[in-house]
Amino acid sequence: MQRARRHDHTSEGPWAAVREALGAGGTLHERLTDRLAHAHDASHFHLVPGAVARPHDAAAVGRLFAAARSTGLPLTFRSGGTSLSGQAGTTGLLVDTRSRFRSIEVLDAGHRVRVGPGATIRQVNARLLRHGRKLGPDPASEVACTVGGVVANNSSGMACGTAANSYATLESMVLVLPSGTVVDTGAADADAALRAREPELYAGLCRLRDRVRESADLRARVERQFSMKNTMGYGINSLLDFRAPADILAHLVVGSEGTLAFIASIVLRTVPVLPHTRTGLLVFEDLAAATGALPGLVDSSPVSIELLDATSLRVGQRDPAADERLRTLPVDEHAALLVEYQAATADGVDELALAARATIGSLPIIGSDELTADPAARAGMWHIRKGLYAMVAEARPAGTTALLEDVVVPVPQLLPTCERLTSLFRTHGYSDAVIFGHAKDGNIHFMLTEQLAGEGASLDRFARFTDDMVDLVLGQGGSLKAEHGTGRMMAPFVRRQYGDELYAVMREIKRLCDPEGVLNPGVLLSEDADIHLRDLKTTPPIEPEADRCVECGFCEPVCPSRDLTTTPRQRIVLRREIERARRAGDVELAALLEADYDYDGVETCAADGMCQTTCPVLINTGDLVKRLRADRAGRATEAAWTAAGRRWDLTTRAASAALTAAAALPTPVVEAANRAGRRVAGPDALPLWSPDLPRGGHPSDVPVSGVAQAVFFPSCTGTMFGPATPSTAGSAAAFALLCERAGVGLVPPPAAARLCCGTPWRSKGLTRGYQEMADRVLPALWQATRQGELPIVLDASSCTEGVRQMVEHGPERFRGITVVDAVEFCATHLLPRLTVTAPVDDLALHPTCSATRMGLTDALQTVAGAVATSVTVPQTWGCCGFAGDRGLLHPELTASATRAQAAEITAGGHSAFASCNRTCELGMTRATGQPYVHVLELVEQATRP
Repeated sequence: MQRARRHDHTSEGPWAAVREALGAGGTLHERLTDRLAHAHDASHFHLVPGAVARPHDAAAVGRLFAAARSTGLPLTFRSGGTSLSGQAGTTGLLVDTRSRFRSIEVLDAGHRVRVGPGATIRQVNARLLRHGRKLGPDPASEVACTVGGVVANNSSGMACGTAANSYATLESMVLVLPSGTVVDTGAADADAALRAREPELYAGLCRLRDRVRESADLRARVERQFSMKNTMGYGINSLLDFRAPADILAHLVVGSEGTLAFIASIVLRTVPVLPHTRTGLLVFEDLAAATGALPGLVDSSPVSIELLDATSLRVGQRDPAADERLRTLPVDEHAALLVEYQAATADGVDELALAARATIGSLPIIGSDELTADPAARAGMWHIRKGLYAMVAEARPAGTTALLEDVVVPVPQLLPTCERLTSLFRTHGYSDAVIFGHAKDGNIHFMLTEQLAGEGASLDRFARFTDDMVDLVLGQGGSLKAEHGTGRMMAPFVRRQYGDELYAVMREIKRLCDPEGVLNPGVLLSEDADIHLRDLKTTPPIEPEADRCVECGFCEPVCPSRDLTTTPRQRIVLRREIERARRAGDVELAALLEADYDYDGVETCAADGMCQTTCPVLINTGDLVKRLRADRAGRATEAAWTAAGRRWDLTTRAASAALTAAAALPTPVVEAANRAGRRVAGPDALPLWSPDLPRGGHPSDVPVSGVAQAVFFPSCTGTMFGPATPSTAGSAAAFALLCERAGVGLVPPPAAARLCCGTPWRSKGLTRGYQEMADRVLPALWQATRQGELPIVLDASSCTEGVRQMVEHGPERFRGITVVDAVEFCATHLLPRLTVTAPVDDLALHPTCSATRMGLTDALQTVAGAVATSVTVPQTWGCCGFAGDRGLLHPELTASATRAQAAEITAGGHSAFASCNRTCELGMTRATGQPYVHVLELVEQATRP
């Protein structure tokens, strides 16, 4: 790793030109903290950028190209940062293309889609789903990888193969060339425009096209290389597949890894969603039996055949969620094939499965050969396959890096390749390496862990293994990259795979497009034989909550602070940078990073836990942040919050009185006093008041009537914050009224106003105050529920989750308490007994993070659908970032987190707005200017007699 400069940039040098090029609409991040946060992606490379630019449009990118050319500054694009081979790192200018290029335009009823490079595959597919369509590429990283990155790497996935990858489904793209020329390859005059604006490039592409086409040897070699999945080097098959230079250029950019041009937008043809599925996990005695079964299985038309070797099966057995048959299998040399069939109709998939029975029945399968449609059984099978990366990475020794590579060979060579690769693992001492992958395509992935720090035996071992692996794959007639892209990892071996003449064609393509070599130098093509062995990532152990992180970036799209400060991945990598500085004895650097981290990493984290929902190793970075907050909390803070908890009824009433008083006073007076208080107490201690906050609320009285069927524990947020509108009474009152109408009796816990779910203490890392509250709450709930006989119901999703966690982690004698959210209780117990008399027209619904994590979104949709003619959850939905009091302490967090969905909601023309948590309702009201209420308040209004 090279040493990062500490200081921010001055106006001298290339950075002044970069700032000018960005203009008023762009931003340039020059702090060392920002640069180190972007030095990490999913690969095992570590390069610290000189600065990180966020241009606001394609024209600004063109100006950045001019600045790079004039200053000699290398320029590299970064989008999702999920690439595994070192495509998205640089010591020059790193250009973030995810933040400002997220547009999605559905065309032709979903048969085509125009997308900005920063939109993720999942976001685009969510927009296409209503049309029964999806994108062809289906990478496992679809939650985080962006369309720009997928096209730039020609990524594929589980099922798309080469028939539906980016190259095959590309219709057109708008490109910005390093010269600044903008090319729309979908325009009617695209070819003429390219010839007029870039005559040398146009002529050069024609010359290369004819050179390859007219040579029988070159043509045959290109056809052989691209008869299989192949992302090694440039996609020179485009010289054979297309005649028009504009089309050739567009398809050369596919898989070019940001070395030829900037992709400003892409039009892709889509493929149909096939909703009916049959899946089977077929276990064989050994690899030979499994690979021997491939020809017959491929002929039966499955969409995917996934291979798992014996080590993969043993790793899968560690997972308690694994299929019972697998967990009890005494794995020796076994291997398995995960086979899936899909069709548009149930009859269609039944026909496929029936036809496949003849083949499957003739195979030497151990145990069940069933093809199941059961969603739970299918999910369990795919959990084994998709969880391999997580389980191997999670179990890696402390300080080591997980390396995931992919290769492809002709299918008949799959068995000898796997056998010899396994032998290489033994030879080089990689005892836990696994082999898995897309057997139908001859495309296998292998994963190993290595200590990459410094120069020593481990690095030498990795180098020797890589050389042997290259010999093996090329000797089997394969490609060293099938879908992950060449990157830095395989750039030194491109010439060897293609030979001197085709390599020269690729070098000429690079020269024609980027004559000054400013775009992503060292990536895809490199004359440096050791570039894959330098600038390697180390992962020093830090906190136990984060050590398992493989820096994949899956967490980033769901993080509310991603456009404001840092993401979960960046919070973790900055902790690693701090630890690295400490180990090096660099006290100054550690202190500098710690100072920035207080705000960037701790204060602006919503600690909402959404990162865990997409993390392959289930890290909740919020747990790390809560512990860091506990470490930073002084004795006075801990004592104050503990004291507040002891008389929580007085504390909540005081907060209510303060809000009511603030609403009655002139706004300038309140704001001036509030600002003064924040200057004294600190912005992370005293909330920021604003006129959009409601008056204070009132303690909720739970009416006791009839035979008790549940214990109702009202949220204290109803005491602190009054109702959103004069016509509503708050969620607690609404729930009580609904229960009364439905004939459901309620009882409160004893001294309910003095009790709390503990979330305020837990989110701040205040362990002593949290424990004191838990010690009061759990016995009270145990008594009120008659030792677990009755369920406890709460009317705020975050409170429901808080009490569930309190029960789960509390003394075992209280584990019998059942905790139910009021929305779920309404869906199952109340709605069947109620009559909707006055539904609303069009409801904008905001699911909360806690509801999502608890699996309550279906119940929320059911309740909302019962009282609204139509229900819309914004396509841009995400955590609002209010996070209890976080949005009051740092309103900029909520403003950033809600910007996109607020714009979508404002343009939607909805007549009602609802969520299921009072503080989230405050956040969305602030963001949209619309009165968000608890969905139960709408139910209460809609079912009035």
